[in-house]
Amino acid sequence: MSWLSQIDYWHWLVLGIVLVVLEVLSPGVYFLWLGIAAIVVGGILYGLPDMTWQMQLVLFAVFSVVSIALARILLQRHPIESDEPALNRRGEQYIGRVLTLSEPIENGVGRVKVDDTIWRVEGPDCPAGTRVRVVGVDGVVFQVEPEND
Repeated sequence: MSWLSQIDYWHWLVLGIVLVVLEVLSPGVYFLWLGIAAIVVGGILYGLPDMTWQMQLVLFAVFSVVSIALARILLQRHPIESDEPALNRRGEQYIGRVLTLSEPIENGVGRVKVDDTIWRVEGPDCPAGTRVRVVGVDGVVFQVEPEND
């Protein structure tokens, strides 16, 4: 435990940089805030070099919790908007599209071929060949309505 008393400001700066790099390499958003907290502690330690290692750890814990809480509040108030909101949500990309049933909808369930994939559909009973509009997606099932020509 004697090595803890030898922690210097640059140790915290290196830890902060390592955590920020981990954030870039991994999914999630927690390493970034921990990295920022470590960098802040390193900056404080640079100005107050006589700080005990216990106080450094307490500051790191406090700044970590505060930075994560502030980030959550900020992201709830101002969510990140995408120019491609349906990206990685393949089914949602088809909402509004008109398709032709490849199998009839019987008892509320049927099938439609889209490009090279067959999708399950739910909607009112219709014969095969009926044109339907995708109005929603539930997992991998299209919610459809008959197209009114």
